Amino acid sequence: MAAMVGSSARRGIPMYSKNLTSKKKYDFEDILEERRQSSDVRYAMRCYTPVVYKELSPCKPSAIKTIVLHSEQVQYVIKELSKEMGESPDIVQEEAAEILDEMAHSMHMGAIRFFAFTLSKLFKCLFKSICVNEEGIQKLQQAIQEHPVVLLPSHRSYVDFLLLSYLLFTYDLAMPVIAAGIDFLGMKVVGELLRKSGAFFMRRSFGGNKLYWAVFAEYVKTMLKNGYAPIEFYLEGTRSRTAKTLVPKFGLLNIVMDPFLKREVFDIYLVPISISYERVLEESLYAHELLGVPKPKESTSGLLKARRILSEDFGSIHVYFGQPLSLRTLAAGRINRCPYNLVPRHIPQKPSEEIQEFVSDVAYKIELLQIENMVLNPWILISTVLLQNLPAINFELLVEKTLWLKDLTQSFGGFLDWPDNVCANKAVGSSLSLHSNIASLVNGQVVLNDTEMGPGVAGESVFKEALSILLCGSYRNQLLNVFVRPALVALALQMTHSSRKGTFLPDFITLQI
Repeated sequence: MAAMVGSSARRGIPMYSKNLTSKKKYDFEDILEERRQSSDVRYAMRCYTPVVYKELSPCKPSAIKTIVLHSEQVQYVIKELSKEMGESPDIVQEEAAEILDEMAHSMHMGAIRFFAFTLSKLFKCLFKSICVNEEGIQKLQQAIQEHPVVLLPSHRSYVDFLLLSYLLFTYDLAMPVIAAGIDFLGMKVVGELLRKSGAFFMRRSFGGNKLYWAVFAEYVKTMLKNGYAPIEFYLEGTRSRTAKTLVPKFGLLNIVMDPFLKREVFDIYLVPISISYERVLEESLYAHELLGVPKPKESTSGLLKARRILSEDFGSIHVYFGQPLSLRTLAAGRINRCPYNLVPRHIPQKPSEEIQEFVSDVAYKIELLQIENMVLNPWILISTVLLQNLPAINFELLVEKTLWLKDLTQSFGGFLDWPDNVCANKAVGSSLSLHSNIASLVNGQVVLNDTEMGPGVAGESVFKEALSILLCGSYRNQLLNVFVRPALVALALQMTHSSRKGTFLPDFITLQI
């Protein structure tokens, strides 16, 4: 987060926007409302005719693999490596084909309909509502028809990529092809189902493997150039365990920009997507990982064991599709694409410092837009107050302080999903009930669970108390972006003991950097 604050200050990008206060609940539609009133079988088997890119040349996933394998770039790298290693080009070609078989997706309508049915059942069990801004969906629908599209969602849960595919199917939009970690491929049955519904698999590290990089890059660019489907990946690279946005990874963003820089496509739309959870499915797992407990390996058996969560309530999800950003517009006046014309397109080039800086700026801009469009909920305010009043706080005082923080949050531009026509006591009580695994109301006092345990092992008591604090902290962290700039202003004023702009402004600028 500190890195993002510094970067945003250098680029002059606001950490929050007054436009957020203009967002209203009626901008969002709860898609589960209709699902609860109609047949899931009929929903999954309905006629699916998505809008597609106007210049799309229809081709099967197997045809894409052939195009990639015989592309000039991959063939160039194969010849270079065969010279370096002293091996036959055919042997290197076979290795490239094996890499492609490992990573490539295969889109099967049967798998997509299976997921549509299954996810419909699961989401209705797990969530009270899934709210989507319809205006964003309409803009995405238009963007998909005009130019190749890259979907860039925030990443807080494994639910993210399942949810986005489910939403695009619901709104009759083209199913995305999704960059997924190779770990999922080890999940029996599930891995292949994901592949057949649009996932392509990438290794966590390429380890300087030139052939793998060439095949992977060409595979992504081929899908993008053909407008085959929207490409989806996460700038953060992995799920955030703290709910703070992670510093972006630039590898995939470099790849998807390459066709534009080489004038192989006229434009590319980058779509920031913000996914806000009232309660995150993996919240307990994240807290354990932060305390040093090893992350469990993804497996089908682990997924089946996790079915006990189906009896729990995880509240609401808000998905905000941001304004599609034209890469051509972002690059106008900043990037000179002429040097790319001086070298054949199939010869790999190291990005210039100018390009690297541009990619970095775009990545941070996308992430800041993701943060800006996050929807806050009452528990985020409650957890913030709880952490400032350990070990316990009177319920009435908690309500009073939460309402004060609510007004402050909204005055600084935060978009808060606060229940309508419900008294404050009931709103806070309902949120405590949803997060009863973290805090409880005992004799008029709100306490974090396991902060007052009876006789027992001291180490276990400390561990459980730390879990509750970390769980609260992960929700509190979602509020930081709203207050970071006002906090810096307050700190600068305190340092200079003056409210004159010319006096405290230098300190404010220094603190941002």
